[in-house]
Amino acid sequence: MADCAPNTPVLVGVGAVQQKLEDYREAREPVALMEQALRDAAADAGADALLARADEILVPNSLWGYRDPARILADRLGAQSATTLLADFGILQQGLINRACQRILAGEAQVMLVAGGEARYREQCAARAGDEVGMVQEDDDVEPDITLRPGAELMSEVESNAGLGMPVGYYAIMDSALRFKQGLSVDEHRDRMAAQYARFSEIAAANPEGWVGEPFSAEFIRAHSPKNRMLAFPYTKLHNSQWTVDQAAGLILCSAAVADELGIARSQWVFPVVSTESNFMSVIATRGDLGGSEGFRIAGRKAMQLAGVDFNDVRLRELYSCFPFAVRVQREEMSLHDRGDDSVTGGMTFGGGPLNNFVFQATAKIAQLLRDNPGETGLVTTVSGLLTKQACALWSMQPPIAGWAFADVTDEVHAVTPLRELVSDFEGSATVAGYTVLYQGMEPWRAVAVFDLPDGRRTVCFSEDASIITDMMSRECCGSSYRLSKGQLFA
Repeated sequence: MADCAPNTPVLVGVGAVQQKLEDYREAREPVALMEQALRDAAADAGADALLARADEILVPNSLWGYRDPARILADRLGAQSATTLLADFGILQQGLINRACQRILAGEAQVMLVAGGEARYREQCAARAGDEVGMVQEDDDVEPDITLRPGAELMSEVESNAGLGMPVGYYAIMDSALRFKQGLSVDEHRDRMAAQYARFSEIAAANPEGWVGEPFSAEFIRAHSPKNRMLAFPYTKLHNSQWTVDQAAGLILCSAAVADELGIARSQWVFPVVSTESNFMSVIATRGDLGGSEGFRIAGRKAMQLAGVDFNDVRLRELYSCFPFAVRVQREEMSLHDRGDDSVTGGMTFGGGPLNNFVFQATAKIAQLLRDNPGETGLVTTVSGLLTKQACALWSMQPPIAGWAFADVTDEVHAVTPLRELVSDFEGSATVAGYTVLYQGMEPWRAVAVFDLPDGRRTVCFSEDASIITDMMSRECCGSSYRLSKGQLFA
């Protein structure tokens, strides 16, 4: 350990598990997949003893309904003395990794287990058979030792009253605003997204841990069809994160002293170099720059500054890809060139996007690639909520000279983020800041738009008029004026 301090946090074991069984009765439930991922991570490190030595087990909440999944894991892994933590929706996945690194660096812990996973495909197969799947039963009074919750709301009543609810509609609205800012036509925008996601599908098809094993053409991804229907114009299903997967990941971080004590091969040590995060929360329709992300601009700039690298020089990178806007706004805010790939997994549509866990899958993949390419640096970015929170993490096989660096840029992001007052009632003419058309089944249902009001405030209105819906899908409507009355928009 001559080149790093004993309390240096090190990622020594990674595990990624995937099951795709049509017979749901043979498929394992989410916590069993997490358990396997952590056991695989210990085997990857060559040190099963890590599991029982865990000081804390951290799990992000998901759709499965466990009260304290980390306690189930602790009991099964022989780590009964470990503290258990559950992070609710709206907490950055990278934040759990950061917490693990912080506690190790501070000498508060020596071994930290991070795991997450889903088994939605298992549930889907059971539902198709008219059946349900079982889950491990917990006592009614079970609670995790620590629960992390976000400090504010992700959505507003004004937005939901207009018909917004699922993330796809929000992201499509933000992407229209970015398209307008970039000066792209609607067709140019759709072509670029389709090409990007076609490339993601090729990467996933070559990734043994990828969920989708075949590539798709840009033409197929772009077009509305029975097998790839439009969800929120211009987003089709294949622009949407695929969370109907059975996937889990486990990460084991420990101090360099423990790694050395257990004889873990140095070729397995992956060092966190820099992590930055913003936890400033704002409702989408209130954001002054609807097509931007001050969080990614500042978090990205700070990470590059602390590490002394340019993200354009980082070949191994995984940009969070829940929807095209997430990728596109990161490229815009962090000034990424149009060269190189933005994913090593195939992204969340094709590589698989287990809800609230994808960052762990991506980190495991980056760690594996860094071991094969020890001269490289790896980048993993994170989104939480509706592009509400942002994080950037850099990894390397070389220990950082000044040690792991962490920066919480929340206050800085808050200070430079312009916000607009959001109102529910407005009568008069206003200008479109961003918009989409939501679909029900194969048919367009409702146009929804965020409006800039003459006095600088914002509102959100809708229309189910067929002529307005058709118009909004045939030309650029950002910057156009409409008459608003009682929550609806009129030509």
